[in-house]
Order: sequence, then structure tokens, then C-alpha cells
Amino acid sequence: MTRLPLLIAVTLASLGAVAGAQQALGPAGYLKPGAFDVLAVLPRAPKPTDPRGLADRAIFTATRALQGSPRWAMATNDVKLAPADLFRDFSCAMGIAMTPENAPRTAALLRRAMVDTARQTGIAKTVYKRQRPFLIDRGPICQPAAEVADSYDYPSGHTTAGWTMATLLAQIAPDRATPLLARGRAYGESRIVCGVHNASAVETGRLSASSTLTALQGDPAFTADLAAAKQEIATLRQTASAATLDTALCTREAALVAQPLY
Repeated sequence: MTRLPLLIAVTLASLGAVAGAQQALGPAGYLKPGAFDVLAVLPRAPKPTDPRGLADRAIFTATRALQGSPRWAMATNDVKLAPADLFRDFSCAMGIAMTPENAPRTAALLRRAMVDTARQTGIAKTVYKRQRPFLIDRGPICQPAAEVADSYDYPSGHTTAGWTMATLLAQIAPDRATPLLARGRAYGESRIVCGVHNASAVETGRLSASSTLTALQGDPAFTADLAAAKQEIATLRQTASAATLDTALCTREAALVAQPLY
């Protein structure tokens, strides 16, 4: 069984647009049923003994050396998927402190889009049923195994959420696209550092998110919500003080984002 439905509910309900899991899992996204086939886009999941699978296993083994490092601490932080956590994690990249409360229109846009991207990733997870790396090879992980051992690796749901956030925020504030997308890439890579996803699952999580977001670009409701979020963030950037950010923390974060992993 996959934990993705619960993950969607926990992640999205707090954005203020749904009251509970049933609403979050209902027809609350932008895509119409059958409008997009993610399985036709994504590469098949690798097996442990094929070239991609062997590369995944080597990367998992190599990145266990990061345990206890600042990058490990960042990966542990990135386990948290609550909306307030996501907004905080992307605040340095945006250059202002963002919260679901000071950017409710942006929160609503992200909630609906994440329903779509998480749903597509969930379809692939259920089809491929790939084991997580720590169930194939031994090594420390930064998240309790009980939270993830009975769900699947490919594609990465956390990566899908982070890349959805990064991509939409980059559309909202194109002048901040570089730091936002870099943080989104690192957010997914935190799952590799954490040891709970393979590198190929992270790469495919980004592809799942990007392709799904491309498919919904022409939706009138999405277009209207994106325009409202752009205006909201533009106003927030004019009125919010960058001094509300922890400059030292943002400097450390940028260094970790730029750090090569393998």
C-alpha cells in the first residue's frame, strides 16, 4: 500500500483550501480525469541489477558518508512537508519570508497544483512498486524507517512536491528563478542524502512534476490563480522587509544547495 493519499492530505490540507483528506483527494486539482498520462512520459523504474539500478545503489552507498554533516541536517529538515515548512524552506530563495498566511492566494494555487502532481506521481508509484534503497542495501537514513518502509520509491513524492513548489514560484517571480529552482533541485536531493529515495526516483519525481505542470498550463482556473498569486507575491515583495529573513541561515543554505553530493 502507498502512503501517497495520506501524504497529499497532510501536505495540502493545511494550505487552507481543504478541510480534510477526502476533500484534498477529491477533484480539487486542475487537470481533468484522463487529461494526462504520466506513465507514457516517465522512464520505467530500474531494477537493482541494471545500469541505472547499479548507479542508484552506488550513490546510496556513497552518500551514507554524509550522516551527521550539515547537508544531512538539511535533508532531515526537508523531511517536513507541512505547508508552513515548504514556504519557509523556499523563503531564502524568494528573498522574503513567505507563509501560507501572508500569501493565501499562492498557497491555494500550490495546493491545487500539488493535488495534480502528487496524483500523477502516485500512479507511477503504484505501477512500479519499487523498493526504497535502504531496503535493498544497508545504511543509515535520516527519517524513521517506519514512516516510509511500507511505501514506494519511484518516483519520489517529496521531490514532486518540492519541484512543484519551485517551478510555480519561479513562474510567479521569474527574476528569482535561479535560486528557487536550485532550492527545488536540492530539496529533491535531500531524499538521496536521507537515504529514503534513489537518485533515479528523485530525477523522475522532477520529471513527473514538470510534465504534469506543463499539461495544466492552459487550464483557465490555473491561469487565473497564477495571475492572482503573481500579484500577491509582487505586493508582498514590495511591502515585506528582507530583514525578516535570517541572513546567516540563508547564506548557509545557499552553500549547501550548491554542494555537490556525488
